[in-house]
Amino acid sequence: MDVFRKCVDFAERSQPLLDAAVYPYYRVISSAQDPVVIHQGQELVMLGSNNYLGLANDPEVKEAAAMATALYGTGCAGSRLLNGTLDVHVQLEQHIAKFMGREAAVTFATGFQVNLGVLSCLLERSDIAFLDSLDHASIIDGARLGFGRSHKFRHNDMADLEKKLAAAAPDKGKLIVVDGVFSMEGDLAPLPEIVALTQKYGARLMVDDAHGLGVFGENGRGTPEHFQVEADVDLIMGTFSKSLATVGGFVAGDADIIQFIKHNARTEIFSAAPPPASAAAALKALEIVERGPERRKQLWENTEFMQRELRGLGFDTGDAASPVIPIVIGGDIEAFSFAIELEKEGVFANPVITPAVPAGRSMIRTSYMATHTREHLERALEAFARVGKRRGVIV
Repeated sequence: MDVFRKCVDFAERSQPLLDAAVYPYYRVISSAQDPVVIHQGQELVMLGSNNYLGLANDPEVKEAAAMATALYGTGCAGSRLLNGTLDVHVQLEQHIAKFMGREAAVTFATGFQVNLGVLSCLLERSDIAFLDSLDHASIIDGARLGFGRSHKFRHNDMADLEKKLAAAAPDKGKLIVVDGVFSMEGDLAPLPEIVALTQKYGARLMVDDAHGLGVFGENGRGTPEHFQVEADVDLIMGTFSKSLATVGGFVAGDADIIQFIKHNARTEIFSAAPPPASAAAALKALEIVERGPERRKQLWENTEFMQRELRGLGFDTGDAASPVIPIVIGGDIEAFSFAIELEKEGVFANPVITPAVPAGRSMIRTSYMATHTREHLERALEAFARVGKRRGVIV
Protein backbone atom coordinates (compact mmCIF):
# COMPACT_ATOMS: atom_id res chain seq x y z
CA MET A 1 0.00 0.00 0.00
CA ASP A 2 1.46 3.37 -1.04
CA VAL A 3 1.70 5.81 1.86
CA PHE A 4 0.54 8.58 -0.51
CA ARG A 5 -2.54 6.69 -1.70
CA LYS A 6 -4.70 8.59 0.78
CA CYS A 7 -3.64 11.82 -0.93
CA VAL A 8 -4.78 10.58 -4.31
CA ASP A 9 -8.07 9.40 -2.82
CA PHE A 10 -8.63 12.81 -1.22
CA ALA A 11 -7.95 14.59 -4.50
CA GLU A 12 -10.44 12.34 -6.27
CA ARG A 13 -13.11 13.03 -3.64
CA SER A 14 -12.47 16.77 -3.82
CA GLN A 15 -12.58 17.08 -7.60
CA PRO A 16 -16.39 17.09 -7.91
CA LEU A 17 -16.51 20.12 -5.58
CA LEU A 18 -14.00 21.93 -7.75
CA ASP A 19 -15.84 20.95 -10.93
CA ALA A 20 -19.12 22.22 -9.49
CA ALA A 21 -17.45 25.46 -8.33
CA VAL A 22 -18.59 24.95 -4.74
CA TYR A 23 -15.18 24.49 -3.11
CA PRO A 24 -15.25 27.14 -0.34
CA TYR A 25 -11.82 26.98 1.29
CA TYR A 26 -8.54 28.89 0.89
CA ARG A 27 -10.37 31.84 -0.64
CA VAL A 28 -7.89 34.63 -1.26
CA ILE A 29 -8.47 38.01 0.38
CA SER A 30 -6.56 41.04 -0.89
CA SER A 31 -7.41 43.50 1.90
CA ALA A 32 -7.30 43.83 5.68
CA GLN A 33 -9.64 41.90 8.00
CA ASP A 34 -12.20 44.69 8.06
CA PRO A 35 -16.02 44.53 8.00
CA VAL A 36 -15.75 44.61 4.19
CA VAL A 37 -13.00 42.67 2.39
CA ILE A 38 -11.90 42.27 -1.21
CA HIS A 39 -12.04 38.81 -2.80
CA GLN A 40 -11.32 38.46 -6.52
CA GLY A 41 -12.03 42.16 -6.98
CA GLN A 42 -15.44 41.91 -5.28
CA GLU A 43 -16.39 43.67 -2.04
CA LEU A 44 -17.82 41.22 0.50
CA VAL A 45 -19.28 41.86 3.93
CA MET A 46 -16.97 39.81 6.15
CA LEU A 47 -18.90 37.48 8.45
CA GLY A 48 -16.16 34.87 8.66
CA SER A 49 -13.51 36.58 10.77
CA ASN A 50 -12.61 36.25 14.46
CA ASN A 51 -11.59 39.91 14.58
CA TYR A 52 -14.23 40.47 17.25
CA LEU A 53 -13.12 43.89 18.48
CA GLY A 54 -12.09 45.13 15.04
CA LEU A 55 -8.48 45.69 16.11
CA ALA A 56 -6.68 43.74 13.36
CA ASN A 57 -6.43 46.87 11.20
CA ASP A 58 -6.39 49.41 14.03
CA PRO A 59 -3.84 52.23 13.47
CA GLU A 60 -2.46 52.05 17.01
CA VAL A 61 -1.93 48.31 16.81
CA LYS A 62 -0.28 48.56 13.39
CA GLU A 63 2.01 51.34 14.60
CA ALA A 64 3.09 49.25 17.61
CA ALA A 65 3.89 46.32 15.33
CA ALA A 66 5.84 48.54 12.93
CA MET A 67 7.86 50.12 15.74
CA ALA A 68 8.73 46.71 17.17
CA THR A 69 9.91 45.53 13.76
CA ALA A 70 12.08 48.61 13.38
CA LEU A 71 13.61 48.06 16.83
CA TYR A 72 13.97 44.26 17.00
CA GLY A 73 13.83 43.10 13.38
CA THR A 74 11.43 40.59 11.90
CA GLY A 75 12.24 37.55 14.02
CA CYS A 76 14.09 36.25 17.07
CA ALA A 77 16.01 33.43 15.32
CA GLY A 78 15.60 31.04 18.22
CA SER A 79 13.40 29.72 20.99
CA ARG A 80 12.34 31.63 24.06
CA LEU A 81 14.33 29.18 26.21
CA LEU A 82 17.61 30.08 24.55
CA ASN A 83 18.17 33.35 22.68
CA GLY A 84 14.63 34.37 21.70
CA THR A 85 13.29 36.15 24.79
CA LEU A 86 12.93 39.90 24.22
CA ASP A 87 11.90 42.48 26.76
CA VAL A 88 8.65 42.95 24.82
CA HIS A 89 7.81 39.26 25.44
CA VAL A 90 8.35 39.72 29.17
CA GLN A 91 6.30 42.93 29.21
CA LEU A 92 3.46 41.18 27.41
CA GLU A 93 3.47 38.22 29.81
CA GLN A 94 3.52 40.47 32.86
CA HIS A 95 0.67 42.54 31.43
CA ILE A 96 -1.39 39.43 30.64
CA ALA A 97 -0.87 38.02 34.14
CA LYS A 98 -1.94 41.29 35.73
CA PHE A 99 -4.95 41.69 33.43
CA MET A 100 -6.10 38.12 34.02
CA GLY A 101 -5.51 38.33 37.78
CA ARG A 102 -2.96 35.50 37.74
CA GLU A 103 0.48 35.07 39.21
CA ALA A 104 2.17 34.42 35.88
CA ALA A 105 1.70 33.80 32.17
CA VAL A 106 3.76 32.43 29.31
CA THR A 107 3.28 33.13 25.61
CA PHE A 108 3.56 30.76 22.64
CA ALA A 109 3.96 31.40 18.92
CA THR A 110 0.41 30.19 18.17
CA GLY A 111 -2.71 29.39 20.11
CA PHE A 112 -2.69 25.80 18.84
CA GLN A 113 0.79 25.38 20.30
CA VAL A 114 -0.44 26.47 23.73
CA ASN A 115 -2.85 23.57 24.11
CA LEU A 116 -0.54 21.13 22.38
CA GLY A 117 2.38 21.99 24.66
CA VAL A 118 0.55 22.54 27.94
CA LEU A 119 -1.52 19.35 27.88
CA SER A 120 1.20 17.08 26.55
CA CYS A 121 3.62 18.13 29.31
CA LEU A 122 1.11 18.12 32.17
CA LEU A 123 -0.58 14.78 31.53
CA GLU A 124 1.55 11.93 32.89
CA ARG A 125 0.72 8.22 33.06
CA SER A 126 -1.15 8.58 36.34
CA ASP A 127 -3.37 11.39 34.99
CA ILE A 128 -6.72 11.52 33.22
CA ALA A 129 -8.01 14.34 31.02
CA PHE A 130 -11.77 14.87 30.74
CA LEU A 131 -12.60 16.60 27.47
CA ASP A 132 -15.85 17.94 26.06
CA SER A 133 -16.67 16.12 22.81
CA LEU A 134 -16.68 19.47 20.97
CA ASP A 135 -13.37 20.72 22.38
CA HIS A 136 -11.00 22.34 19.89
CA ALA A 137 -8.70 20.04 17.93
CA SER A 138 -5.66 21.48 19.71
CA ILE A 139 -7.03 20.23 23.04
CA ILE A 140 -7.70 16.78 21.62
CA ASP A 141 -4.24 16.57 20.08
CA GLY A 142 -2.50 17.91 23.19
CA ALA A 143 -4.16 15.28 25.36
CA ARG A 144 -3.25 12.55 22.86
CA LEU A 145 0.41 13.56 22.99
CA GLY A 146 0.53 13.31 26.78
CA PHE A 147 1.09 9.98 28.51
CA GLY A 148 -2.17 10.13 30.43
CA ARG A 149 -5.57 8.80 29.43
CA SER A 150 -8.40 10.88 27.95
CA HIS A 151 -12.14 10.54 28.42
CA LYS A 152 -14.59 12.53 26.31
CA PHE A 153 -17.97 13.48 27.75
CA ARG A 154 -21.03 14.45 25.74
CA HIS A 155 -21.12 18.12 24.84
CA ASN A 156 -22.03 20.22 27.89
CA ASP A 157 -23.56 17.12 29.53
CA MET A 158 -22.75 17.46 33.21
CA ALA A 159 -24.33 14.12 34.11
CA ASP A 160 -22.02 12.36 31.66
CA LEU A 161 -18.99 14.27 32.97
CA GLU A 162 -19.84 13.37 36.56
CA LYS A 163 -20.29 9.72 35.63
CA LYS A 164 -16.80 9.65 34.15
CA LEU A 165 -15.26 11.53 37.08
CA ALA A 166 -16.91 9.17 39.58
CA ALA A 167 -15.51 6.13 37.73
CA ALA A 168 -11.92 7.40 37.91
CA ALA A 169 -9.67 5.99 40.62
CA PRO A 170 -9.14 8.40 43.53
CA ASP A 171 -5.35 8.26 43.13
CA LYS A 172 -5.47 9.54 39.54
CA GLY A 173 -4.74 13.16 38.68
CA LYS A 174 -7.80 14.67 37.01
CA LEU A 175 -7.84 17.62 34.60
CA ILE A 176 -11.04 18.89 32.98
CA VAL A 177 -10.38 20.88 29.81
CA VAL A 178 -13.14 22.80 28.03
CA ASP A 179 -13.59 25.64 25.59
CA GLY A 180 -15.14 28.68 27.24
CA VAL A 181 -16.88 29.49 23.95
CA PHE A 182 -17.23 26.59 21.53
CA SER A 183 -15.88 27.94 18.29
CA MET A 184 -18.34 26.35 15.84
CA GLU A 185 -21.67 26.34 17.71
CA GLY A 186 -21.02 29.58 19.59
CA ASP A 187 -22.41 28.22 22.86
CA LEU A 188 -20.73 28.41 26.27
CA ALA A 189 -19.38 25.81 28.66
CA PRO A 190 -21.46 25.76 31.89
CA LEU A 191 -18.49 26.76 34.01
CA PRO A 192 -20.28 27.07 37.39
CA GLU A 193 -21.49 23.47 37.11
CA ILE A 194 -18.08 22.27 35.96
CA VAL A 195 -16.43 24.07 38.89
CA ALA A 196 -18.81 22.30 41.28
CA LEU A 197 -17.71 18.95 39.85
CA THR A 198 -14.02 19.80 40.12
CA GLN A 199 -14.50 20.52 43.79
CA LYS A 200 -16.54 17.39 44.39
CA TYR A 201 -14.06 15.05 42.69
CA GLY A 202 -10.75 16.79 43.39
CA ALA A 203 -10.12 17.70 39.74
CA ARG A 204 -8.35 20.67 38.19
CA LEU A 205 -9.84 22.89 35.47
CA MET A 206 -8.33 24.45 32.35
CA VAL A 207 -10.41 26.73 30.14
CA ASP A 208 -9.52 27.52 26.53
CA ASP A 209 -10.99 31.00 26.20
CA ALA A 210 -9.70 31.80 22.71
CA HIS A 211 -13.13 33.12 21.66
CA GLY A 212 -14.08 34.57 25.05
CA LEU A 213 -11.12 36.82 25.77
CA GLY A 214 -11.99 40.46 25.11
CA VAL A 215 -15.62 39.52 24.48
CA PHE A 216 -17.07 38.29 27.78
CA GLY A 217 -16.92 39.70 31.27
CA GLU A 218 -17.19 43.20 32.65
CA ASN A 219 -13.51 43.80 31.94
CA GLY A 220 -13.13 41.50 28.95
CA ARG A 221 -11.34 38.73 30.85
CA GLY A 222 -13.54 36.07 29.28
CA THR A 223 -16.03 33.43 30.28
CA PRO A 224 -14.65 32.76 33.80
CA GLU A 225 -15.21 36.45 34.58
CA HIS A 226 -18.63 36.29 32.90
CA PHE A 227 -19.65 33.38 35.16
CA GLN A 228 -17.81 34.82 38.21
CA VAL A 229 -15.67 31.69 38.69
CA GLU A 230 -12.21 33.10 37.94
CA ALA A 231 -10.77 31.97 41.28
CA ASP A 232 -11.90 28.41 40.56
CA VAL A 233 -10.22 28.05 37.14
CA ASP A 234 -6.66 26.75 37.51
CA LEU A 235 -5.38 27.52 34.02
CA ILE A 236 -6.79 29.92 31.46
CA MET A 237 -5.64 29.83 27.87
CA GLY A 238 -6.14 32.61 25.35
CA THR A 239 -5.05 33.55 21.87
CA PHE A 240 -3.94 36.75 20.20
CA SER A 241 -5.49 35.78 16.85
CA LYS A 242 -9.05 36.81 17.69
CA SER A 243 -9.78 39.88 19.82
CA LEU A 244 -6.10 40.78 20.21
CA ALA A 245 -5.47 41.34 16.51
CA THR A 246 -2.35 39.30 15.75
CA VAL A 247 -1.07 35.73 16.15
CA GLY A 248 0.11 33.78 19.19
CA GLY A 249 -1.29 32.59 22.48
CA PHE A 250 -0.76 32.31 26.22
CA VAL A 251 -1.60 30.34 29.30
CA ALA A 252 -1.94 31.97 32.71
CA GLY A 253 -2.07 30.51 36.21
CA ASP A 254 -0.10 29.97 39.40
CA ALA A 255 3.60 30.78 39.12
CA ASP A 256 4.78 27.21 39.86
CA ILE A 257 2.59 25.76 37.12
CA ILE A 258 3.69 28.35 34.56
CA GLN A 259 7.35 27.80 35.47
CA PHE A 260 6.91 24.06 34.88
CA ILE A 261 5.22 24.68 31.52
CA LYS A 262 7.95 27.11 30.42
CA HIS A 263 10.57 24.39 30.92
CA ASN A 264 8.64 21.32 29.76
CA ALA A 265 6.21 22.28 26.98
CA ARG A 266 7.91 21.16 23.78
CA THR A 267 5.99 23.63 21.63
CA GLU A 268 7.53 26.39 23.75
CA ILE A 269 11.13 25.24 24.14
CA PHE A 270 11.55 23.85 20.62
CA SER A 271 9.72 26.58 18.68
CA ALA A 272 10.93 29.97 17.59
CA ALA A 273 9.75 32.84 19.76
CA PRO A 274 6.72 34.91 18.68
CA PRO A 275 7.84 37.64 16.26
CA PRO A 276 8.46 41.01 17.90
CA ALA A 277 5.69 42.62 15.84
CA SER A 278 3.16 40.08 17.12
CA ALA A 279 4.14 40.57 20.76
CA ALA A 280 3.97 44.37 20.46
CA ALA A 281 0.63 44.24 18.61
CA ALA A 282 -0.90 41.98 21.27
CA LEU A 283 0.37 44.26 24.03
CA LYS A 284 -1.17 47.32 22.38
CA ALA A 285 -4.46 45.52 21.69
CA LEU A 286 -4.63 44.48 25.34
CA GLU A 287 -4.08 48.08 26.40
CA ILE A 288 -6.99 49.14 24.17
CA VAL A 289 -9.22 46.47 25.73
CA GLU A 290 -8.35 47.83 29.18
CA ARG A 291 -9.27 51.41 28.29
CA GLY A 292 -12.98 50.74 28.39
CA PRO A 293 -15.90 48.62 27.27
CA GLU A 294 -17.00 50.65 24.22
CA ARG A 295 -15.88 48.16 21.58
CA ARG A 296 -17.22 45.24 23.58
CA LYS A 297 -20.59 46.96 23.97
CA GLN A 298 -20.79 47.63 20.24
CA LEU A 299 -19.88 44.02 19.50
CA TRP A 300 -22.73 42.80 21.70
CA GLU A 301 -25.19 45.24 20.12
CA ASN A 302 -24.28 43.80 16.71
CA THR A 303 -24.43 40.23 18.01
CA GLU A 304 -27.84 40.62 19.62
CA PHE A 305 -29.21 42.33 16.51
CA MET A 306 -28.05 39.48 14.25
CA GLN A 307 -29.25 36.76 16.61
CA ARG A 308 -32.70 38.34 16.69
CA GLU A 309 -32.93 38.99 12.95
CA LEU A 310 -31.57 35.62 11.79
CA ARG A 311 -33.96 33.76 14.06
CA GLY A 312 -36.75 36.03 12.90
CA LEU A 313 -36.05 35.00 9.30
CA GLY A 314 -36.52 31.38 10.37
CA PHE A 315 -32.91 30.18 10.52
CA ASP A 316 -31.84 27.58 13.09
CA THR A 317 -29.00 29.21 15.07
CA GLY A 318 -28.73 26.49 17.70
CA ASP A 319 -27.76 27.53 21.21
CA ALA A 320 -25.51 30.42 20.16
CA ALA A 321 -24.75 32.76 23.05
CA SER A 322 -21.74 34.60 21.65
CA PRO A 323 -20.63 36.61 18.59
CA VAL A 324 -20.30 33.23 16.85
CA ILE A 325 -23.72 32.50 15.37
CA PRO A 326 -24.13 29.25 13.39
CA ILE A 327 -26.81 28.79 10.77
CA VAL A 328 -27.66 25.11 10.51
CA ILE A 329 -27.98 23.92 6.91
CA GLY A 330 -27.87 20.10 7.10
CA GLY A 331 -25.65 18.27 4.60
CA ASP A 332 -22.03 19.03 3.77
CA ILE A 333 -22.55 19.79 0.08
CA GLU A 334 -25.56 21.93 0.90
CA ALA A 335 -23.43 24.00 3.28
CA PHE A 336 -20.73 24.42 0.62
CA SER A 337 -23.29 25.54 -1.94
CA PHE A 338 -24.91 27.94 0.51
CA ALA A 339 -21.54 29.59 1.25
CA ILE A 340 -20.72 30.05 -2.43
CA GLU A 341 -24.15 31.53 -3.15
CA LEU A 342 -23.67 33.93 -0.24
CA GLU A 343 -20.38 35.01 -1.78
CA LYS A 344 -22.14 35.78 -5.05
CA GLU A 345 -24.61 37.86 -3.04
CA GLY A 346 -21.78 39.83 -1.44
CA VAL A 347 -21.19 38.03 1.89
CA PHE A 348 -18.15 36.07 3.07
CA ALA A 349 -19.06 33.34 5.58
CA ASN A 350 -17.57 29.95 6.42
CA PRO A 351 -19.13 26.52 5.89
CA VAL A 352 -18.42 24.04 8.68
CA ILE A 353 -18.88 20.35 7.96
CA THR A 354 -18.22 16.98 9.59
CA PRO A 355 -16.20 16.05 11.58
CA ALA A 356 -16.01 19.60 13.00
CA VAL A 357 -19.77 19.31 13.65
CA PRO A 358 -22.01 16.25 13.99
CA ALA A 359 -23.20 14.57 10.79
CA GLY A 360 -26.33 16.19 9.40
CA ARG A 361 -25.62 19.43 11.21
CA SER A 362 -23.30 21.17 8.77
CA MET A 363 -23.63 24.91 9.06
CA ILE A 364 -22.65 28.36 7.97
CA ARG A 365 -20.56 29.83 10.77
CA THR A 366 -20.98 33.58 11.06
CA SER A 367 -19.06 35.84 13.44
CA TYR A 368 -19.26 39.54 14.12
CA MET A 369 -17.07 42.57 14.79
CA ALA A 370 -17.48 45.69 16.85
CA THR A 371 -16.74 47.63 13.67
CA HIS A 372 -19.64 46.24 11.64
CA THR A 373 -22.15 49.00 10.94
CA ARG A 374 -25.89 48.43 10.81
CA GLU A 375 -25.67 48.91 7.04
CA HIS A 376 -23.17 46.04 6.77
CA LEU A 377 -25.40 43.77 8.83
CA GLU A 378 -28.58 44.64 6.96
CA ARG A 379 -26.86 43.94 3.64
CA ALA A 380 -25.82 40.55 5.00
CA LEU A 381 -29.33 39.78 6.24
CA GLU A 382 -30.78 40.54 2.82
CA ALA A 383 -28.30 38.12 1.26
CA PHE A 384 -29.10 35.41 3.80
CA ALA A 385 -32.82 35.84 3.18
CA ARG A 386 -32.40 35.52 -0.60
CA VAL A 387 -30.11 32.48 -0.44
CA GLY A 388 -32.06 30.83 2.36
CA LYS A 389 -35.35 31.04 0.47
CA ARG A 390 -33.77 30.02 -2.83
CA ARG A 391 -32.25 26.91 -1.26
CA GLY A 392 -35.33 26.04 0.82
CA VAL A 393 -33.63 26.51 4.19
CA ILE A 394 -36.26 29.08 5.19
CA VAL A 395 -39.69 29.81 3.74
